[in-house]
Amino acid sequence: MQIGLIGSGNIATAFALGWGQPVLCTDIDTSRAQALAAATGGEVVEENADLAARSDLVILCHKPAQLGEVAAEAASGADVVLSPLAGVSLDELRSAYPDSLVFRVMPNTAMRLGHGVTVLADDDAGDPAAFGTIRGLLEELGPVFVLPESDFAAATAVMSSGVAFLALVAEAKIAAAVESGMDPVVAASLVGATFGSAMALLSEEGADAARVREAVTSPGGVTEKGLAELEQARVREAFAEAVRAVVEGGA
Repeated sequence: MQIGLIGSGNIATAFALGWGQPVLCTDIDTSRAQALAAATGGEVVEENADLAARSDLVILCHKPAQLGEVAAEAASGADVVLSPLAGVSLDELRSAYPDSLVFRVMPNTAMRLGHGVTVLADDDAGDPAAFGTIRGLLEELGPVFVLPESDFAAATAVMSSGVAFLALVAEAKIAAAVESGMDPVVAASLVGATFGSAMALLSEEGADAARVREAVTSPGGVTEKGLAELEQARVREAFAEAVRAVVEGGA
Protein backbone atom coordinates (compact mmCIF):
# COMPACT_ATOMS: atom_id res chain seq x y z
CA MET A 1 0.00 0.00 0.00
CA GLN A 2 1.35 3.40 -0.96
CA ILE A 3 0.89 5.89 1.88
CA GLY A 4 0.93 9.62 1.28
CA LEU A 5 1.39 12.14 4.08
CA ILE A 6 0.22 15.72 3.63
CA GLY A 7 2.40 17.49 6.14
CA SER A 8 5.71 16.13 7.39
CA GLY A 9 5.81 17.16 11.05
CA ASN A 10 5.82 15.13 14.25
CA ILE A 11 2.68 13.05 13.64
CA ALA A 12 3.62 12.33 10.02
CA THR A 13 7.09 11.28 11.13
CA ALA A 14 5.64 9.02 13.84
CA PHE A 15 3.38 7.27 11.31
CA ALA A 16 6.17 6.85 8.75
CA LEU A 17 8.87 5.62 11.12
CA GLY A 18 6.41 3.31 12.87
CA TRP A 19 5.52 1.58 9.61
CA GLY A 20 9.09 1.70 8.35
CA GLN A 21 8.16 1.88 4.69
CA PRO A 22 8.79 4.46 1.95
CA VAL A 23 6.15 7.18 1.92
CA LEU A 24 5.17 10.05 -0.32
CA CYS A 25 5.14 13.37 1.52
CA THR A 26 4.51 17.06 1.10
CA ASP A 27 5.05 20.03 3.37
CA ILE A 28 5.14 23.81 3.17
CA ASP A 29 8.63 23.45 4.66
CA THR A 30 10.45 21.57 1.90
CA SER A 31 13.39 20.71 4.14
CA ARG A 32 11.07 18.95 6.60
CA ALA A 33 9.55 16.87 3.81
CA GLN A 34 13.02 16.05 2.52
CA ALA A 35 14.10 14.86 5.96
CA LEU A 36 11.07 12.58 6.27
CA ALA A 37 11.57 11.16 2.77
CA ALA A 38 15.23 10.51 3.50
CA ALA A 39 14.39 8.74 6.78
CA THR A 40 11.99 6.33 5.08
CA GLY A 41 13.50 5.96 1.62
CA GLY A 42 10.43 7.78 0.34
CA GLU A 43 9.81 10.71 -1.98
CA VAL A 44 8.94 14.38 -1.67
CA VAL A 45 6.01 15.30 -3.91
CA GLU A 46 5.59 18.93 -4.91
CA GLU A 47 1.80 19.08 -5.17
CA ASN A 48 -0.87 17.69 -2.83
CA ALA A 49 -2.99 16.77 -5.84
CA ASP A 50 -0.18 14.62 -7.23
CA LEU A 51 0.37 12.96 -3.85
CA ALA A 52 -3.33 12.12 -3.54
CA ALA A 53 -3.47 10.64 -7.03
CA ARG A 54 -0.44 8.43 -6.37
CA SER A 55 -1.44 7.23 -2.88
CA ASP A 56 -3.69 4.38 -1.79
CA LEU A 57 -4.09 6.08 1.59
CA VAL A 58 -3.79 9.81 2.23
CA ILE A 59 -3.11 10.88 5.82
CA LEU A 60 -3.85 14.48 6.75
CA CYS A 61 -0.95 15.68 8.90
CA HIS A 62 -1.31 19.40 8.23
CA LYS A 63 -2.79 21.97 10.61
CA PRO A 64 -6.55 21.64 11.24
CA ALA A 65 -7.18 25.17 9.98
CA GLN A 66 -5.81 24.16 6.57
CA LEU A 67 -8.53 21.56 5.96
CA GLY A 68 -10.37 23.47 3.23
CA GLU A 69 -7.22 24.69 1.52
CA VAL A 70 -5.67 21.22 1.34
CA ALA A 71 -8.92 19.50 0.37
CA ALA A 72 -9.32 21.88 -2.57
CA GLU A 73 -6.05 20.49 -3.89
CA ALA A 74 -6.23 16.83 -2.85
CA ALA A 75 -9.89 15.78 -2.67
CA SER A 76 -10.39 14.88 -6.31
CA GLY A 77 -7.61 12.29 -6.25
CA ALA A 78 -7.93 10.87 -2.73
CA ASP A 79 -9.64 7.47 -2.56
CA VAL A 80 -9.11 6.79 1.17
CA VAL A 81 -8.38 9.51 3.73
CA LEU A 82 -7.25 9.09 7.33
CA SER A 83 -7.44 12.17 9.55
CA PRO A 84 -5.64 12.71 12.88
CA LEU A 85 -6.63 16.40 12.81
CA ALA A 86 -7.58 17.52 16.32
CA GLY A 87 -11.03 19.02 16.63
CA VAL A 88 -12.10 18.25 13.05
CA SER A 89 -15.21 16.04 12.99
CA LEU A 90 -16.07 13.30 10.55
CA ASP A 91 -18.89 15.46 9.20
CA GLU A 92 -16.43 18.26 8.44
CA LEU A 93 -13.95 15.84 6.90
CA ARG A 94 -16.54 14.18 4.69
CA SER A 95 -17.83 17.55 3.57
CA ALA A 96 -14.29 18.44 2.49
CA TYR A 97 -13.69 15.00 0.89
CA PRO A 98 -17.15 14.03 -0.40
CA ASP A 99 -15.95 11.37 -2.84
CA SER A 100 -13.46 9.66 -0.50
CA LEU A 101 -13.69 7.00 2.19
CA VAL A 102 -12.84 9.02 5.29
CA PHE A 103 -11.80 7.71 8.70
CA ARG A 104 -10.92 9.64 11.84
CA VAL A 105 -8.14 8.70 14.21
CA MET A 106 -6.29 10.16 17.18
CA PRO A 107 -2.79 8.72 17.71
CA ASN A 108 0.18 9.64 19.85
CA THR A 109 3.78 10.02 18.70
CA ALA A 110 5.02 6.83 20.40
CA MET A 111 3.84 5.20 17.15
CA ARG A 112 7.34 5.75 15.80
CA LEU A 113 8.62 3.24 18.37
CA GLY A 114 5.80 0.75 17.82
CA HIS A 115 4.33 1.68 21.20
CA GLY A 116 1.67 4.12 20.09
CA VAL A 117 -1.84 4.27 21.46
CA THR A 118 -4.47 5.08 18.84
CA VAL A 119 -8.17 5.86 19.01
CA LEU A 120 -10.17 5.07 15.87
CA ALA A 121 -13.71 6.40 15.38
CA ASP A 122 -16.21 3.56 15.21
CA ASP A 123 -17.59 4.65 11.82
CA ASP A 124 -16.70 2.35 8.94
CA ALA A 125 -17.77 4.83 6.21
CA GLY A 126 -20.01 2.11 4.81
CA ASP A 127 -17.01 -0.05 3.89
CA PRO A 128 -16.22 -2.63 6.61
CA ALA A 129 -13.35 -4.12 4.58
CA ALA A 130 -11.58 -0.77 4.24
CA PHE A 131 -12.19 -0.05 7.93
CA GLY A 132 -10.60 -3.41 8.79
CA THR A 133 -7.58 -2.61 6.64
CA ILE A 134 -7.12 0.76 8.35
CA ARG A 135 -7.45 -0.81 11.78
CA GLY A 136 -4.90 -3.47 10.87
CA LEU A 137 -2.41 -0.83 9.71
CA LEU A 138 -2.83 1.12 12.93
CA GLU A 139 -2.40 -2.02 15.05
CA GLU A 140 1.10 -2.34 13.61
CA LEU A 141 1.91 0.83 15.57
CA GLY A 142 0.46 -0.24 18.93
CA PRO A 143 -2.92 -0.85 20.60
CA VAL A 144 -6.01 0.53 18.84
CA PHE A 145 -9.18 1.53 20.70
CA VAL A 146 -12.33 1.82 18.58
CA LEU A 147 -14.52 4.45 20.26
CA PRO A 148 -17.48 6.68 19.45
CA GLU A 149 -16.42 10.00 17.97
CA SER A 150 -18.07 11.70 20.96
CA ASP A 151 -15.27 10.25 23.15
CA PHE A 152 -12.44 11.72 21.09
CA ALA A 153 -11.89 14.87 23.15
CA ALA A 154 -11.58 12.92 26.42
CA ALA A 155 -9.45 10.26 24.72
CA THR A 156 -7.09 12.94 23.40
CA ALA A 157 -6.60 14.27 26.91
CA VAL A 158 -5.81 10.79 28.22
CA MET A 159 -3.60 9.28 25.50
CA SER A 160 -2.33 12.06 23.25
CA SER A 161 -2.00 15.13 25.44
CA GLY A 162 -1.64 12.61 28.26
CA VAL A 163 1.87 11.73 27.10
CA ALA A 164 2.91 15.32 27.78
CA PHE A 165 1.14 15.27 31.14
CA LEU A 166 3.07 12.16 32.20
CA ALA A 167 6.30 13.64 30.88
CA LEU A 168 5.68 16.62 33.15
CA VAL A 169 5.30 14.23 36.09
CA ALA A 170 8.61 12.62 35.11
CA GLU A 171 10.26 16.04 34.89
CA ALA A 172 9.05 16.90 38.37
CA LYS A 173 10.26 13.60 39.84
CA ILE A 174 13.67 13.99 38.21
CA ALA A 175 14.00 17.56 39.48
CA ALA A 176 13.06 16.46 43.00
CA ALA A 177 15.66 13.69 42.93
CA VAL A 178 18.34 16.09 41.71
CA GLU A 179 17.41 18.55 44.45
CA SER A 180 17.99 15.72 46.94
CA GLY A 181 21.53 15.28 45.62
CA MET A 182 21.16 12.63 42.90
CA ASP A 183 23.07 12.83 39.63
CA PRO A 184 20.67 14.09 36.88
CA VAL A 185 21.49 11.26 34.47
CA VAL A 186 20.95 8.63 37.13
CA ALA A 187 17.73 10.33 38.25
CA ALA A 188 16.35 10.35 34.70
CA SER A 189 17.19 6.68 34.20
CA LEU A 190 15.69 5.72 37.55
CA VAL A 191 12.47 7.61 36.90
CA GLY A 192 12.14 6.10 33.42
CA ALA A 193 12.67 2.58 34.76
CA THR A 194 10.14 3.24 37.53
CA PHE A 195 7.51 4.32 34.99
CA GLY A 196 8.15 1.03 33.19
CA SER A 197 7.71 -0.91 36.43
CA ALA A 198 4.46 0.91 37.18
CA MET A 199 3.08 0.11 33.72
CA ALA A 200 3.97 -3.57 34.18
CA LEU A 201 2.12 -3.66 37.50
CA LEU A 202 -0.88 -1.86 36.00
CA SER A 203 -0.98 -4.38 33.19
CA GLU A 204 -0.87 -7.29 35.63
CA GLU A 205 -3.73 -5.80 37.65
CA GLY A 206 -5.91 -5.13 34.62
CA ALA A 207 -5.31 -1.36 34.76
CA ASP A 208 -6.69 -1.17 38.32
CA ALA A 209 -4.57 1.80 39.39
CA ALA A 210 -6.06 2.00 42.87
CA ARG A 211 -5.10 -1.62 43.55
CA VAL A 212 -1.49 -0.98 42.46
CA ARG A 213 -1.30 2.14 44.65
CA GLU A 214 -2.67 0.28 47.66
CA ALA A 215 -0.36 -2.70 47.14
CA VAL A 216 2.80 -0.57 47.32
CA THR A 217 1.60 1.65 50.19
CA SER A 218 2.32 0.35 53.69
CA PRO A 219 0.23 1.94 56.46
CA GLY A 220 2.31 4.58 58.21
CA GLY A 221 5.20 4.11 55.78
CA VAL A 222 7.13 6.62 53.69
CA THR A 223 5.01 6.03 50.57
CA GLU A 224 1.87 6.90 52.51
CA LYS A 225 3.53 10.11 53.70
CA GLY A 226 4.49 11.04 50.15
CA LEU A 227 0.99 10.31 48.83
CA ALA A 228 -0.49 12.50 51.56
CA GLU A 229 1.58 15.41 50.26
CA LEU A 230 0.37 14.80 46.71
CA GLU A 231 -3.25 14.63 47.83
CA GLN A 232 -2.82 17.86 49.80
CA ALA A 233 -1.42 19.49 46.67
CA ARG A 234 -4.65 18.50 44.81
CA VAL A 235 -2.91 16.35 42.21
CA ARG A 236 -6.17 14.57 41.33
CA GLU A 237 -7.95 17.89 40.82
CA ALA A 238 -5.06 19.19 38.71
CA PHE A 239 -5.29 16.23 36.33
CA ALA A 240 -9.08 16.57 36.17
CA GLU A 241 -8.72 20.23 35.26
CA ALA A 242 -6.08 19.41 32.63
CA VAL A 243 -8.36 16.86 30.98
CA ARG A 244 -11.25 19.32 31.13
CA ALA A 245 -9.14 22.00 29.43
CA VAL A 246 -8.33 19.64 26.54
CA VAL A 247 -11.95 18.53 26.17
CA GLU A 248 -13.27 22.09 26.25
CA GLY A 249 -10.57 23.11 23.77
CA GLY A 250 -12.36 20.98 21.18
CA ALA A 251 -9.85 18.16 20.69
